[in-house]
Amino acid sequence: METTQRYDVVVAGGGVAGLTAAAYCAKAGLRTLVCERADKPGGLVGTFTRAGFSFDAGIRAFEDSSVITPMLRSLGSSLEFVKNPVTIGIGSRSVRLLDRSSLHDYANLFKSFFPDQAAAIDGIAVQIETVMRYMDVLYGAENPLFLDRELRDPKYLAGTLLPWLLDYSVNMRKAARLDAPVRQYLRRFTQSEPLIDMICQHFFADTPTFFALSYFGLYLDYRYPVGGTGQLPLRLAEIFSAQGGTLLTGADIVGVSPATRTAALADGRTFRYGQLIWAADQTALYRALGEPLPKAARRQKALVERSRGIDSILTLYLGTGISPAEAEAACGAHAFYTPVADGFSSLPDWRTLRCDGTEALRRWTVSYLETTTYELSIPALRDPALAPAGKTGWIASTLFDYELAKFFADSGEYESFKSLATKTILRVLGASLLPGLTEKIEYSFCATPLTIERETGARHGAITGWAYTNRPIPAVHDFKKLRQAIRTGLPDVLQCGMWTFSPAGLPVSIITGKLAADEAARRLKRRGARA
Repeated sequence: METTQRYDVVVAGGGVAGLTAAAYCAKAGLRTLVCERADKPGGLVGTFTRAGFSFDAGIRAFEDSSVITPMLRSLGSSLEFVKNPVTIGIGSRSVRLLDRSSLHDYANLFKSFFPDQAAAIDGIAVQIETVMRYMDVLYGAENPLFLDRELRDPKYLAGTLLPWLLDYSVNMRKAARLDAPVRQYLRRFTQSEPLIDMICQHFFADTPTFFALSYFGLYLDYRYPVGGTGQLPLRLAEIFSAQGGTLLTGADIVGVSPATRTAALADGRTFRYGQLIWAADQTALYRALGEPLPKAARRQKALVERSRGIDSILTLYLGTGISPAEAEAACGAHAFYTPVADGFSSLPDWRTLRCDGTEALRRWTVSYLETTTYELSIPALRDPALAPAGKTGWIASTLFDYELAKFFADSGEYESFKSLATKTILRVLGASLLPGLTEKIEYSFCATPLTIERETGARHGAITGWAYTNRPIPAVHDFKKLRQAIRTGLPDVLQCGMWTFSPAGLPVSIITGKLAADEAARRLKRRGARA
């Protein structure tokens, strides 16, 4: 008797990309299974509660990008969102980004620190405006991928979709010209490294210019789901289950056989699939595959194994007695805050100090945390139910190198390193934004790139896929070729999520999830193969 269960589609990974793919497969009437290695779905999008305070474990807010809303609507659902204004601050000065006119205030913020660079700052602001116009076209209409009903309407096709596709094509070509690393691009306008640091040191190394400069527009598009960011994967999981899908948690796929279309879990269970959609770390896929592989898959495996995940983050979570009014006055619900205008260019590369031992790296870590840019998020300022009355929970994050955190761990200094980071961040924020902070803290805990890797399985604790420093990048990185991102070179195996396209983000992960689901359904229909 056959004990292996059969499914039309097996999805590996229950993050937002995997859940999107699964929901659309189930909607298409396909018998679908999601295997998630963690004890709950969500991946890098999630909300957890500790001692009455709710915190977002991954992404702090969503940019809709004309993707999230139509995606949910096409699945017969919705989420309640609230506005998520972003504040940019340096030292004691800040600007709240409320609309496009805020770009003038944003430029003036930099001019107040770099008055001799006024002309360069104006030139950079013009480039940001140009990119924002590209974004208007790209996101000026809801993504047609999620508009099944509208695509059957001739008026919509002629009056909206075709003009949008034309504008999209033209502006994508223009955007593609802005693919140089943003630091390199900004040197066309200024040789002031501290100014360049202030503009882009909260971006990943070698971030493409278009992606970096587009963030001003994306900040204006940010929104926050009532109940926390974790409401999105929860809603997708509910939709999937309501359509008859099966979600397994604590289910790590460790073996894949394309020849027999079989996926095996660590606990020994096996499943037959018609199509496998890999929505997890690509390195895990190639670990799970046996040999021999097709030539294209062998090349991709070699590229993946020698490539790095993108920069990760160090995060401090704080439960505090700081009132909502105090938090609002300090930085607002969501801020990018730099304590001093010195910038990263004032620091040496930490790797040059590695031979001097952990004490030298501890000193470097302190200097880095005094200089870096922090992303600050206070969930209760967007949804008061996310903290006890009269209090606020704080999330303070900064980019941090996975290899440095691992160096401390391998040296037996991991807990000491986390303690040092906690004390330094509290001192830095207490000396600038929040005087008397330490007296108002009820508890704190620190998460590192190693935490992200352990909890999500993401290689190097990466939060948006592959590092831009990889050459070549082991993923599609041209929007005109986005549909190719779901291909693996393996028979009956598709992929989606942050490892499949670069630069990755939540909207792109959702789009690749939908593309993978559509392709899986087409293949199964063409083959006439169903569970």
